[in-house]
This record gives sequence, structure tokens and C-alpha cells, in this order.
Amino acid sequence: MSAPQPTPAAAAADLDEIVRLAVETLRQAPEPAWDAGAGSLDWTCWETAEHLADDLFAYAVQLGLTTPPLDVNVPFALDSRRPGGPGVAVRADRAAGVTGLMQVLQSSGALLAAMVRTAPPHARAHHVFGPADATASAAMGLTETLVHVHDLAEGLGLTWNPPAGACARVLARLFPDAPRDTDPWTTLLWATGRAELPGRPRLTRWRWHNAPPSQPR
Repeated sequence: MSAPQPTPAAAAADLDEIVRLAVETLRQAPEPAWDAGAGSLDWTCWETAEHLADDLFAYAVQLGLTTPPLDVNVPFALDSRRPGGPGVAVRADRAAGVTGLMQVLQSSGALLAAMVRTAPPHARAHHVFGPADATASAAMGLTETLVHVHDLAEGLGLTWNPPAGACARVLARLFPDAPRDTDPWTTLLWATGRAELPGRPRLTRWRWHNAPPSQPR
């Protein structure tokens, strides 16, 4: 018998919590710190936060698409402000400062959570890692938030220790090959190429799997 699948309501609740914790953590950093690099990324902290908000927005609108073709990205125009910067459709007005940036991030997270709660069971969002139902879409948003806030915390000099339960549920939904007997947060960082895990090589390439665990990959 296959394990019961997570419900959209539970997945959306995790998303609500993690985005809230992310905003509470990141808003502590002063304005000048946001021009520093974000962890091992080639982007500034401000660019990384915009990229995160854009990811959450993109996963929400993909889940809402019902008119064919459904196997394409919704064609919002993407723009990068500098060579090597992230191409995004969602930007924060720099004049609004960190407060405004956090509002953009929080609203994008709320949009995805709302779409996850209201999407019909047959809804599928296009993604390069396979069609994503509501629970996979929530888990994708959680993955982006968890690991990019890790990147941001490194660049901003903050501490980010998200709840182990949410990390474990993300691993179970998207990373079926990840070990289950190790710390969930460290394991998620390992699964996304950001940390060492004893007895396993550090990943230089990684992906997740949107198909439910009960379905073949």
C-alpha cells in the first residue's frame, strides 16, 4: 500500500509558515547589506530575493493555466537589469526599501498558497522537472524559499534554521532518493547542492521529481 499523499491544504499551510518565517528573518537585515552576494550565487541579495518572489509568482500562475497549450511556461516577459543578473517578471521598487521587498516576497508566497488551496485535483503546472499538481507546486515553492533564504542568510549575516517537519515533507514529495535517516534541513541542503552529507558525495548537479511518489518516474 502506498503512503497517503499530502493534501493541498497541508502543503499550503507549510508554505504560509515558511514564507512568514522567511520575511521575519530577512527583514532584520539593513538596506546596505542587500547589495552583498547571496551565498554561493552570482547574484546580490536583492536580486536573489526578487528571483525568489518571481519563482513563487511563476509557480502560482502556472498552476492557474487552463487554456491550451499547457506544456509551456506562461509567457510573462522576463527582464534582467544587468548581465548575469536573474531574468524576472516580478520586481520590487528599490525606493520602497527592504520593507517593500518583503511585501513583494510575502504577496508572491500568498498567491501561490491561495492557488494551491483552490486548484482542482486535475490541475497540473508545467515545469521542466515534470507536470506539477498542487502539492508539488507548493513543495517547489517551499524548496525555493528554504534554500534561497539559506543563500540570503549567508550573504546578509543572518541565521536561518527552518522547521525540520516542513523540510522532511519537501524531501518526501520532491526528493524520493534522498536519505530519510539524516537531519531533514541538512539533507535538503545536500539535495540542492549546498551542503555535505556524511557518506555521500556533494552534489554538483541536482533536480527534484514532481510525480507523486506512488507513480513511476
